[in-house]
Amino acid sequence: MKIKNISEINKNAFDMVGRDWMLISSGDEKESNCMTASWGGFGVLWNKNVAFVFVRPVRHTYKFIESHDFFSLSFFNDASRRILNYCGSNSGRDVNKIKELSLHPVYYENKTIIYEEADLTLICKKIYTDDLEPKFFKDKDIDKNYPEKDYHRMYIGEISDILSKD
Repeated sequence: MKIKNISEINKNAFDMVGRDWMLISSGDEKESNCMTASWGGFGVLWNKNVAFVFVRPVRHTYKFIESHDFFSLSFFNDASRRILNYCGSNSGRDVNKIKELSLHPVYYENKTIIYEEADLTLICKKIYTDDLEPKFFKDKDIDKNYPEKDYHRMYIGEISDILSKD
């Protein structure tokens, strides 16, 4: 994988996250977990290039993001859709996703886990977290996304590295 500059990413952020999905991963060489996500985005905040993602506390990946300073966002080509489908419907508490999918994890520069199979990976350093609170929903229909009242935690990460296969 080669390191890219953020200005070299020629993809639609709405498609990357909302349609194509991403794999959120965190951990180290001893233990890690990943999950499929379709909520999040990218932008500039506090003069930094950032990514923001949302993880419910009930997700197994939550404890890894909470206990590490970095997380990664991995994007795959259409041929690898099975990876995202599997990771979105199976919990790391119950199965070893890495083994089941024959993924090749790499502990990147003592920061976080990435996967050789990803076409594009963003390495993010956590700079802010906050819990979503329904009292701040201005559109009351949003609460329909939370029948179990298991509101997401938002993570904002400064994009420290961008890795690409091309």
